[in-house]
Amino acid sequence: MKILGISGLDQSLPFRRRQWPGLDEREYRIAQGQDSAAALVLDGQCAYAAAEERFSRRKHSGEFPAGAINFCLKEAGLSIDDIDEIAHGFDYSPYKSIFRLDPISACQYKIVYSREALVGAVQRHFPQFPSERITQVNHHLAHAASAYYTSGWNECLVIVLDGMGEVDSVSVYLARDGHLERIHRIPATDSIGILYSLITLHLGFDFNADEYKIMGLAPYGDPARFRSFFNQVVTFGDNGSIRIPILRMQSDGNENTYHATRELLAGSLIKERQPDEEITDEHRDVAAALQEVLENTLLYVCGYFGSCTGMRKLALAGGVALNCTANGKLLQSGHFDEIYIQPAAGDDGVALGAALHRSAMAGSIVNKRQKVPFLGPSYQDGNIASALRHHANQIEVVPFSTFEETCLEAARFIQEGKVIAWYRGRMEFGPRALGHRSILADPSRPEMRDRINAMVKMREAFRPFAPAVAIEEVHHWFDVPPGAELPYMITIVDVREPYRAELPAITHVNGSARVQTVSATDNGDFHTLLEAVGRATGRRMVLNTSFNVKGQPIVNTPNEAIETYLRTGIDYLFIENTLIRRKCSDAVLAPKS
Repeated sequence: MKILGISGLDQSLPFRRRQWPGLDEREYRIAQGQDSAAALVLDGQCAYAAAEERFSRRKHSGEFPAGAINFCLKEAGLSIDDIDEIAHGFDYSPYKSIFRLDPISACQYKIVYSREALVGAVQRHFPQFPSERITQVNHHLAHAASAYYTSGWNECLVIVLDGMGEVDSVSVYLARDGHLERIHRIPATDSIGILYSLITLHLGFDFNADEYKIMGLAPYGDPARFRSFFNQVVTFGDNGSIRIPILRMQSDGNENTYHATRELLAGSLIKERQPDEEITDEHRDVAAALQEVLENTLLYVCGYFGSCTGMRKLALAGGVALNCTANGKLLQSGHFDEIYIQPAAGDDGVALGAALHRSAMAGSIVNKRQKVPFLGPSYQDGNIASALRHHANQIEVVPFSTFEETCLEAARFIQEGKVIAWYRGRMEFGPRALGHRSILADPSRPEMRDRINAMVKMREAFRPFAPAVAIEEVHHWFDVPPGAELPYMITIVDVREPYRAELPAITHVNGSARVQTVSATDNGDFHTLLEAVGRATGRRMVLNTSFNVKGQPIVNTPNEAIETYLRTGIDYLFIENTLIRRKCSDAVLAPKS
């Protein structure tokens, strides 16, 4: 079977803007349906997947994923007529009667959430596609399917944690023999994800976008200062549930900006910070206490259901599963023998999950562990040559005849303290650059973190960078067992104390790092580069961050790679086996072999 999964709610933000003009721009993001994507599942396995933002160049776009769909079809050599089914990772139809209680909600349901809206969006772009082959999948079920059917496990516990699906914030499933059975749910009115996002907004960042910044800010603060507030706000039940009563305080009607909740935060926590205001110790301490309560919630919910089911394997998905610090605490807790976190755990991942669920329902599923998710576009020599010609007056180009030569040169630059952009192969699916669309540098140089934050990424100075390390060495530098597999850069672990001073560019203020392990089997080209770096520096490790600047999606095309390189402080760009430098550069290139 050929099933195309999609995510996103095309009219979600446009409806809010039309219905409630004059809201603060950041309040429009308090909405469902962002991070749209498409994933093509062929005979029970994902062949291609990508987020729409990489094509539209609008970060966190919820627009109908026409660009991502067309990529999937083109790469597979298919037309839309060849697709057996389009599966969408939302299904609001069971809640239609609730929306009918209010005229504005009824209008929102019709325009944003209904099956008719979905069919209309599909047929605007693909008018010949039959409506009877368009299906809807419950949002949390799609998340769960994305985790279970890529885990490689026949039996496990699956927990979905996010802001909200249609009406839920947490869903717990027992997975065995190819089936998912939901055994518990926590409603969105008690959502730890929404609370985290609201306080992200309260601290001057963007709801549904900047939560990872709070995670990076938290280690600079002291959670004790606001611990009592959060312990009162979030309470644990005796059945694996949580309650967050302040999320039920609504006073703003249908626009749902959580006005009453935010007023309580301003009165009982701290004054709301505006985006252009200085970050103070008060803000750091709130971030620390918020991160602590999220970690405690994750440990409680997962630990409770692990204990009562006896399951020792856990698969996670949902936006909260992108909180790398909490994932690290869960890994260290001993609640489970093995933990798998679906690498595209956010809402882009429900495109994958919706297609996998429908494939499983049809009896066509292959449950294999998700390798490093290089499921996006790659570009041929003609595309690269065209981009090089387009920028010929700004760049100098040095082609290498072999990949080994390319790696030797890149390793030499890294050893010399240069910052390089590394672009090759198929683009990653999910939020992390895992060695195909990356910015790389030497993690041992103390100035590197500030330099990349200020001159390259153009982002907040407090945010840490991640190390990518050959899997053979991970236990030497980091507090993990030999051979620990952390290939998705989605879990934070401790840097071993003797090496924290040696690795200042990737060691966070609390001695931790968001590690990516790189193996020759699953990420061969990147592993080869790390081998060359190891010969040059004595450690098979680099600082690895995504190839983009603040507010920009990760680069997709060769032309975007060159444009981004030219407007940053990156020293060199490698596209496949071609080295690119600015014509004004004073750097000396090594002669070609």
